[in-house]
Amino acid sequence: MTRRGWAATERTKTYGEWIMAVRHKSVETKYYEDRDRVMNALRNCDRRTFIKLAAATFGAVAAKGLVPPHSFQLIEIANAATAPALGGDFDKQGMAGSPPFRIAYISDAHLYERTLNQRFIRALVKAVDDVNALNPQPDFVLYGGDLAQLGTATQLELGRQILGNLKAPVKMMVGEHDWFLDLGAKWQELFGEPTYSFDWKGVHFIVLQSVYEKDFWTARGMTPAERMQTVAGLDNGIQSRFEVGDPQREWMKNDLAKVPATTPVVVFSHSPLYKYYRNWNFWTEDADEVQAILKPYDRVTVIHGHTHQMLQNQIGNISFYGMLSTAWPWPYAPEGLPTLTVQMNRADPFDQFDGCGDGAFTVRHEGLVDTVYNLWDRNPVTVRAEYLVSRGTTDRPPAPQFPSY
Repeated sequence: MTRRGWAATERTKTYGEWIMAVRHKSVETKYYEDRDRVMNALRNCDRRTFIKLAAATFGAVAAKGLVPPHSFQLIEIANAATAPALGGDFDKQGMAGSPPFRIAYISDAHLYERTLNQRFIRALVKAVDDVNALNPQPDFVLYGGDLAQLGTATQLELGRQILGNLKAPVKMMVGEHDWFLDLGAKWQELFGEPTYSFDWKGVHFIVLQSVYEKDFWTARGMTPAERMQTVAGLDNGIQSRFEVGDPQREWMKNDLAKVPATTPVVVFSHSPLYKYYRNWNFWTEDADEVQAILKPYDRVTVIHGHTHQMLQNQIGNISFYGMLSTAWPWPYAPEGLPTLTVQMNRADPFDQFDGCGDGAFTVRHEGLVDTVYNLWDRNPVTVRAEYLVSRGTTDRPPAPQFPSY
């Protein structure tokens, strides 16, 4: 199963068609003009041009009839830092206050260069609009990894431009599509270290690089591009499974040694920190060891990307939530699906936004986490912490109308 995008096709006009367009513009023509404004605005995507970009995107989507009644509307946008170590005021704010508070998330944009694919760009801009429209604003935004599709500098820089227009501070997490072209060099140049922790209003947060792999490329003489393409194809037999790795697990132990067991802990991980479906690399090889490190803590929540699905699990003291993607939804795996998963309806293949979205997490006063899945073109779905910690006996969300096959 290879993660593929759709190359954009350019529409050209004859001279006669252009003359007719002066008098009468079809819906299609207006749509392509709006799309061109989106692409042109991205070339210099500062705060002012981002406002025009978002408006053009909204118009392009509306022209295709894809704006649901619950979508957020554009509001004034300000710049935000995107480095994980924000420092200064952010750190000072984190030392004061206590739950409840809200975190927004955006994940798995899989951006190509703008000349190859505009759909994923529009989707990421739409997610930024969603988060900027939240009132009150979240304390911060988690970006859940796979900002790029093939990890090129152009793709990562484009993503940074778009995320830089979020109003709230951003905490970044890396995905395999960001990493394996240059083993994280460009991502770290833009965003800093991929593994870090911070405290926020009485909750301890850990951000992991969970997509390390054992070296399959050196002995085969692979180029960086061949290595990246191999990792992008999740169901091949060449690459190893994802892992956190011995050095990072040791770092986790040292980081948590200073944290009391009664302190709520939230872990951000791109891959799920449990073993879901190995054939698609919906899997973390050393998940059991990571869970053992977290076992002494009373309230632990793991929030992950990668699977592009509404996904929930409960293992011992740990609650797990998967994040939606802005690019595309994956089908549920044929086996291994956690029994507590509240499935989303099967996606409509003719609706580019169906099954995609963004969302938010509310960290409650006792340290438990509620999740809202903001599914585009559908009603949002809320999964409360009680549903997971009770193993599904209370607060179960409604079942999907069209579950996975």
